Amino acid sequence: MSNHYESLNKVSIKDKIEKKGGLDYLSWANAWNELHLLHPSAQRIVYENPATGLNYFTDGKTAYVKVGIIVDGLEHIDYLPIMDFRNNSIPLEKITSQDVNKTIQRSTAKAIAMHGLGIQLWIGEDTRDEKPVPASAPSSSTIQLMAGDANYEKVVSYISKNNESMTFEQILANLKKKYVITDMLIKKLNLVYDGEATK
Repeated sequence: MSNHYESLNKVSIKDKIEKKGGLDYLSWANAWNELHLLHPSAQRIVYENPATGLNYFTDGKTAYVKVGIIVDGLEHIDYLPIMDFRNNSIPLEKITSQDVNKTIQRSTAKAIAMHGLGIQLWIGEDTRDEKPVPASAPSSSTIQLMAGDANYEKVVSYISKNNESMTFEQILANLKKKYVITDMLIKKLNLVYDGEATK
């Protein structure tokens, strides 16, 4: 078993980063392609619930997927809840096959990142030479955030760097240390967080 994390972590993904709703992301297809260029024998396992035969698991109320990526004999497994556009777990009775498929693909990219490829996007590392918003945030809300202005662009960038490692509530709490944000704008930022809205 080789230690492949360091080499995969050095793979540049800058030209593979895509935009959706103003957010930076690495698609599962690009992640899988880059991984296979270096490790052709890499495998993905989408685990099935042995009790139901379905490709998701449930606690009776909500559900999650379980995806494993094996590289050189080492498997990293990602567990990801099936969520709606607000990042809330979807009630079991409302889950569709499309919800499950989208979650599996997102989980695939996260499991690949655990091997080092594209992990920067999940830890908020600066991939485009931009600094996250709260680095210099004052202790009290002083700036009125307005959609479309320069501060809003910084907020969108901050969300894109942290939407995999932080909940929307955590991100919002950090933003409120610097900005006054209306309820309507919070709804828009929530959609941006889930890739459902443009800038």
